[in-house]
Amino acid sequence: MPMTPAIAIHLCAALAATALGPVALWARHGRTPRPRLHRAFGYAWVTLMLATALSALFIRDPALPNIAGYTPLHLLVPLTLLGLALAFRHLARRNIAGHRQAMQWTYVGACLVAGGFTLLPSRTLGRLLWPLLLPA
Repeated sequence: MPMTPAIAIHLCAALAATALGPVALWARHGRTPRPRLHRAFGYAWVTLMLATALSALFIRDPALPNIAGYTPLHLLVPLTLLGLALAFRHLARRNIAGHRQAMQWTYVGACLVAGGFTLLPSRTLGRLLWPLLLPA
């Protein structure tokens, strides 16, 4: 699968979200909570996750098992959007524990689990990365 603009946007947003997420989560923990840092990185992370999820809708791979070009990994798009909506709903209701849990689960599911699946040798990122890490 060639590197299309949708894939480039998706890849850049996903990598940036994976890197920024722990900062947003960490900024509210520990002895010194940092609400400004948490809010800035949190909004940046949410924006990147929206870009990642929406750009995924424009990426289709007919080579993998799919329905109309959408693979099972695309099921994470509505789950990501639902997780973000749920987190902001908790925040609006001042349910900080629910907000924290929704954001943590969204980070783990959308960044770590989905990111892990994209590293499979049959996926585009896996085909790009593995030959560089394990030269023949």
